[in-house]
Amino acid sequence: MKALQLTKPREFRYLDVPEPGPLKAGEARLRVHRVGVCGSDYAGYLGKMPFYIYPRIPGHELCVEVVAVGAEPGRIRVGDRCSVEPYLNCGRCYACRQGRSNCCEQLKVLGVMTDGGLTEEIVLPVAKLHPAPALTEEQCALVETLCIGAHAVNRGALRPRETALVVGAGPIGLSVITFAQLTGARTIVLDLNPQRLEFVRSKLGISDVILGDEHALERLREATGGTLADVVFDATGSAAAMSKALEFAAFGGRVVFVGITQQELSFPHAPILHRRELTLLGSRNALPGDFTRTIELIASERIDTRPWITHRAAFAEAAERIPAWANPDCQVVKGIITI
Repeated sequence: MKALQLTKPREFRYLDVPEPGPLKAGEARLRVHRVGVCGSDYAGYLGKMPFYIYPRIPGHELCVEVVAVGAEPGRIRVGDRCSVEPYLNCGRCYACRQGRSNCCEQLKVLGVMTDGGLTEEIVLPVAKLHPAPALTEEQCALVETLCIGAHAVNRGALRPRETALVVGAGPIGLSVITFAQLTGARTIVLDLNPQRLEFVRSKLGISDVILGDEHALERLREATGGTLADVVFDATGSAAAMSKALEFAAFGGRVVFVGITQQELSFPHAPILHRRELTLLGSRNALPGDFTRTIELIASERIDTRPWITHRAAFAEAAERIPAWANPDCQVVKGIITI
């Protein structure tokens, strides 16, 4: 059985791996059909992902088909098309006992801390499978990315008629934009890249866009009548951008960090955080309910997935295509690998 392994930063190799053995109760054997390539995959390739452990088979944005189930069939049956919740939590720690499986103390993310889905077949817990019979295979592989945005918007408790500022219009930022729009809030997007701003304007219907230059704060004040944003979502993963994010928040506002960085953040306490009484939030991964909701929204066409997939490749091409797609000049929104 073939797999694609990232042996170290900037080095892929195809290898043969054993076929899955006998299944335990609660496990399912899965045929992988589509794999979405995520920002964390590019960061792992470039050696910039803080949680990455090498060597590693990447891939956590998966569309799979159930081949076998290791016990009597329940909600998951052979032949089901499923999206995968790739956060393998322990179920015992304090976070898990509080229903916060997304930030389990022992969390292992598929394709980051444990081998992922860039292979022909994989075994996963049945509990991590979300049936998506009405979705295409490519739509199914988009679910996890969109769930990141769903969870972040929930964390920010964004309400109708509030103003959301999304900083960063990469795939994670786009997922936040998608769910911010669904709340009925006014959504403004800020990015350093004019091409990304044009994409959200033309493909996602966002008319309020701001170029992230030295005049960005002034432009946001003008756009909001001086109040700034009720909720700021930073999806950049840039320490510099994240440190500035609080400046864009209104008095009494919330700031949600969706991206991650290995660097320290710094911002003024008294004039910004304290004076404005801001709420600072982290948003990690997503929860099972985010998957159910996202699948339903795609199936009902309330989320239009057509603008998302800009690049495609066969499994045999992945070792060449992923490095190419990691180049910002390639203008990838979402690349999909067919296995």
